[in-house]
Amino acid sequence: MILNWLYLDLNSYFASVEQQLQKQLRNKPIVIVPTMTDATCAIAASYEAKAYGIKTGTMIYKAKKLCPELICIEANHENYVTYHHKILTEINKYIPIEIISSIDEVACKLMGNQKQENQARQLAKIIKKGIQKNVGEYIRCSIGIAPNRFLAKTASNLEKPDGLQILYSKDIPERIKHFKLSDLTGIGKAMEYRLNKSGILSIPELYNISPKHMRKIWGNVQGEKFWYMLRGKEITDIRTERKTIGHSHVLEPKWRPTELAEKVMSRLLLKAASRLRRMEYYSSKLTLSIRTEKGLRLEGKSIFYRACDNKKLLEESKKIWNKLIEKKEIKKIKKISVTLYNLTKKTELQPELFHHFDEKIILNTDRFEKLSQTMDNINTRFGRDSVTLGELPNKIKSFSGTRIAFTRIPDKQEFHE
Repeated sequence: MILNWLYLDLNSYFASVEQQLQKQLRNKPIVIVPTMTDATCAIAASYEAKAYGIKTGTMIYKAKKLCPELICIEANHENYVTYHHKILTEINKYIPIEIISSIDEVACKLMGNQKQENQARQLAKIIKKGIQKNVGEYIRCSIGIAPNRFLAKTASNLEKPDGLQILYSKDIPERIKHFKLSDLTGIGKAMEYRLNKSGILSIPELYNISPKHMRKIWGNVQGEKFWYMLRGKEITDIRTERKTIGHSHVLEPKWRPTELAEKVMSRLLLKAASRLRRMEYYSSKLTLSIRTEKGLRLEGKSIFYRACDNKKLLEESKKIWNKLIEKKEIKKIKKISVTLYNLTKKTELQPELFHHFDEKIILNTDRFEKLSQTMDNINTRFGRDSVTLGELPNKIKSFSGTRIAFTRIPDKQEFHE
């Protein structure tokens, strides 16, 4: 059978970058944390730490009990993005990257002779050597090769760290029968529960049900697609337009009082607004959600005439904030999220829509947009928060650095917004 995909998964990526940059951390149990407190959780763990049972999501106070010698390193997301681009450059020397799945995973389509097993295996070895030689000796990856992207990713999980595995359709389910259901892409905790409830507890049991049965469990056509993907069939992705721009942040305990948390909210909003302008969008809907220390979740929204300037978006965010805070007399906030919706490209605006608005309003809107863009330019040139709206003490500037979500890699410009 012909092989079509090569999937590369970087091993313990954040931790590996830190060990690459800081030699004293090599061969040591380390975890990467969002903030230096025992009340947070690990966002990455080195293989030395994993040997103690520590993994992504382990609370730090628990991790330190498992491994008293554990070293905690505060995340430096700009470094991880820099190395991400170095790795992409190296891979592209040997094969074009088809899909960037996350900060530490990419998929490549095999071409011509590369679809033959020997050639595919040789290509994978060359990529591995290139990364270690030209990017960093401590940057390791596991590579999976298979007829479709789903099985190639599955193959990359067969051997870690530094693995190289080829998986054919005929190997399923035997070679992955030891996997948990949730080890397969597309099966989260909720879906695993639904499968268990239907009497499916293992990979072989999942493999043996019909496509119709799988569709019934999933509740939609995705279940039937999963049946085919598990058998090596290629399912075409449907690409979608960007629908939102947003940022969220878990606050350190000292920033949780509402008067400080409001400044954090404003900074997150300004960061989202800067991205909105850089990507040349307008937004007409803003949502703000908060989670208190006691676990209470609150959300508010505002719908307005399209905008991309700091003044308008800050005004709307503060209206929502005041309503949420006053409603429940909240004292301390643990997490804040701001999200801009209803995005419209500037190039798609229809000029005739402006005729319904007062000319002074239009002129003011344009003026505030230009002012916001000027602020963006100054901050890009002289450093983040060189100029901003409202009070932003130096001591809270550090919280607002760009973070990497598992499915979104920040642009380099974001580290200056």
